Amino acid sequence: MLRERHGIVLRWVDPDAFGNLDPTAFADAITPRTRLVAVTHMSNVFGVLTPLEAIVRLAHEKGVPVLADGTQAVVHHAIDVSALDVDFYALTGHKLYGPTGIGALYAKPGWLERMPPMLGGGEMVATFGRDHVEYAAAPHKFEAGTPPILEAIGLVAALDYVEGVGRTTIATHEAALGRHARARFAAIPNITVFGDAEKPGPILTFASAGAHANDIAAILDAKGICVRAGAHCTQPLHQMLGFSSTCRASFAMYSTLDEVDALADAVEEALAILK
Repeated sequence: MLRERHGIVLRWVDPDAFGNLDPTAFADAITPRTRLVAVTHMSNVFGVLTPLEAIVRLAHEKGVPVLADGTQAVVHHAIDVSALDVDFYALTGHKLYGPTGIGALYAKPGWLERMPPMLGGGEMVATFGRDHVEYAAAPHKFEAGTPPILEAIGLVAALDYVEGVGRTTIATHEAALGRHARARFAAIPNITVFGDAEKPGPILTFASAGAHANDIAAILDAKGICVRAGAHCTQPLHQMLGFSSTCRASFAMYSTLDEVDALADAVEEALAILK
């Protein structure tokens, strides 16, 4: 959108075939005109964590701030923005088992002070008159008008619940599910599983050259199994993978090994129907 509106130039850094990002590739892509490095903390296709701390360090050495999209990572891993030294960190509520329509943006205090508000409304001004305005201090200057009160209460409750279970407990459980899923899918003919097998996580993305992802998903849906089919908002990445669409199964802290087995069995049955 910034490219369309303001003519900015985007420089892309591609992952390897397993979804891993090389921090030095980011450093090589930075030029004297670079104003921001934007990177995902966890791929929503590969399920691989980005070496964010190294990317931030290299970007900062060249005087460039970093914005990390933590939407996929924050529910599966403990995040310490101070240790990461990241300038901006964004997340959404619904992937934290919270309500839709709410998210959060962390920014270092210096950036919060420098950034102008993007919307106008109640609570975001300290004083104003006919010919002047003084904005409230952050974060209030970014929260114009009536906030999503119910959504905020729901998000806090979801965060409390996740913290109560424990991020380490969640990550350990989901890694076990990921390992089991990859072992099961490795035995299914004509299925390609994406991502790094050495870094099993909560996401299993797969495709078959002999069946469209939408057809596989429809058959799974009839069996009570929900996967997402499509390009997952990553069309350029899917062009690299050689598939127009894939299926993505997302495991959570409440998923079980039996459910992973049910998924694998259903995929085998779907391929038998679609061959």
